[in-house]
Amino acid sequence: MQQPDIKKILIIQTAFLGDVVLATALIEKLHATYPAAQLDFLLRKGNEGLFKGNPLLRQVLIWNKLKGKYKSLWKLLRQIRSEKYDVVVNVQRYGATGMLTAFSGAKQMFGFDKNPFSRFFTRRYTHNMENGSHEVERNQLLISSITQGPAAKPKLYPSIQDYEKVQPLKAIPYITIAPTSVWFTKQYPAKKWVELLNSLPTNYKIYLLGSPADKVHAEEIMVKAQHPNMENLCGQLNLLQSAALMRDAVLNYVNDSGPMHLASSVNAPTCAIYCSTVPRFGYGPLADFATIVEKEEPLYCRPCGLHGHKACPEGHFKCAHDIRNEQLLHVLELAEVRQNL
Repeated sequence: MQQPDIKKILIIQTAFLGDVVLATALIEKLHATYPAAQLDFLLRKGNEGLFKGNPLLRQVLIWNKLKGKYKSLWKLLRQIRSEKYDVVVNVQRYGATGMLTAFSGAKQMFGFDKNPFSRFFTRRYTHNMENGSHEVERNQLLISSITQGPAAKPKLYPSIQDYEKVQPLKAIPYITIAPTSVWFTKQYPAKKWVELLNSLPTNYKIYLLGSPADKVHAEEIMVKAQHPNMENLCGQLNLLQSAALMRDAVLNYVNDSGPMHLASSVNAPTCAIYCSTVPRFGYGPLADFATIVEKEEPLYCRPCGLHGHKACPEGHFKCAHDIRNEQLLHVLELAEVRQNL
């Protein structure tokens, strides 16, 4: 395939943290194909810390939806049009970013056909969640006309300073746990985390990771647990520092949530716990060592939705409570064997 003359590319993904991390696979693929092209990324306010110091990006555009959603949108449109992009890749499937894409003035505009503005795109593709593909592969479709080969993996770039910040935490072998999720039914229950903590070997340091908003929940877990060597780091590390810590852990226990994708971005060993959601949705972990733990027997109500719910629709939350602690400990055994090879 002859490469077109592409000098400036904009990628748009304004969804949640995990979705943005997965979209970094597009950055990797486009940079590998067009190393001289200028790459920009548009995201929502709050996720820009993911790209601090990213060597592959020229600039990060921010949609501040909390301070005048539409005012910020029109400002972005003017900025995008002034850039005269050769290519705009819109990973989002909603109208606001579709409008930005359709009126961007770019020579080529790629997006999913579910977007209300997709009829104005140069190429549009079906976002198929039923064929067993991963989200990075579905996103890869958007650039299939200008790249070749398989999808890249997502990747973040913690700085030297980020690694220096967490280096003192790596004095002894450690395990991280990211116990929370935006959605209740994607979050392993607190009492189950306590059960796991009480059964983890005491020679490991245990770090609980999360945002400042997760600090109280993590503290409640630690108060009830009896492991002698735990530390609540919620709110003490930024996203890239958390990823830098996860990279060298013996194992990272995560929900089907943002921290799982942070682990993938630095190829960190991962145990992903799936409660109400299922891996076939295509958002699973991508690290070289990544194991999924879920309820072993089928459950009539699972999955109950793509993103989860604020409470179990059936009231029993068996998809979480029926996961056995031994399943989680078995993944740690596998991680230890791998580390000792």
